[in-house]
This record gives sequence, structure tokens and C-alpha cells, in this order.
Amino acid sequence: MADDVTQGSERSQQLSSELAALAAERGLSVACAESLTAGALASRLGAAEGSADWFRGGVVAYGREVKHGLLRVPEGPVVSETSARAMAESTAELLEADLVVAVTGAGGPEGQDGRPPGTVWFAVTKDALTETEEKHFPGGPPEVLAQTVQHALGLLVRRARA
Repeated sequence: MADDVTQGSERSQQLSSELAALAAERGLSVACAESLTAGALASRLGAAEGSADWFRGGVVAYGREVKHGLLRVPEGPVVSETSARAMAESTAELLEADLVVAVTGAGGPEGQDGRPPGTVWFAVTKDALTETEEKHFPGGPPEVLAQTVQHALGLLVRRARA
């Protein structure tokens, strides 16, 4: 399953293609902020068709100090709804993007911030409205990362349709 993180699963490829079509059709600019996925989500978005026209970029905020400094995440746990929300909203502003997804979590094998491995917080910002969601994914770090990327893409597609 580790290949899913770097190359993407078939479902992630389908979601990327669907997002590319929606972004082009609706004139949306898209960005991401990611922590535990360490650039895998931005890589997937950048590989989608026509991404030069709609993908603004991504912020890989792996270290706490980057989250707190650059993305204005309040002090405290970073595996949290508050963190995901701040990451998405700050990235929308920094990259001037219409649609942003942020992911932060405990990929494993250990937990983080008192949260068990596989805990991931997502936030999606569009039209000044941010929605958040917590998921728990099974498996080791490669499986958690692959599921996180796929779920984040699905959230982007859903919000792009709205």
C-alpha cells in the first residue's frame, strides 16, 4: 500500500481528474495545506491534468513551528479541529485560493497529542466557509497516508461541486 502514497491509487487518480474538470469548468483555484502527508497531496494535485491552470500550490507544514508561525495555528495540539481549520483558512489567504483542503493527524506508528495513530483532521475552505471532519484510518503509516490523500481529494471534489 506504500505505493498509493507516492503514485496514488486508482480512486485517487479518478478524484484528481474529476477535481481538474470541476476546477476548470467553474474557474476555481485550488490549494492544500498538509502535515502528515508531507507533500503527497500536493504531488497528486500537481499531477492532475491542467493543474497549471487551477492548482495554486501547497504548504507542507510538517513541523509544529511552521503550523504555529506560518499558518497561524494557535498554540496547543496540532492534531485537532482548531489546527486543521487554521491551516485551511491561512492557506486560502496566503495562496489566494478559492478552495483549500488541510490535513493534520497522527499517521503512526505512535499517536500524537493524545490521539491514537490513524487520527486525521480535515478542513475544507470555500467561499469563506470552512467545514471540518475527523476520521480514523486503520493500518500503518503508508495506509493512513494513502487513505488521507484519497479522502482529502474526495472532500475537494464535493466542495467544488457545491
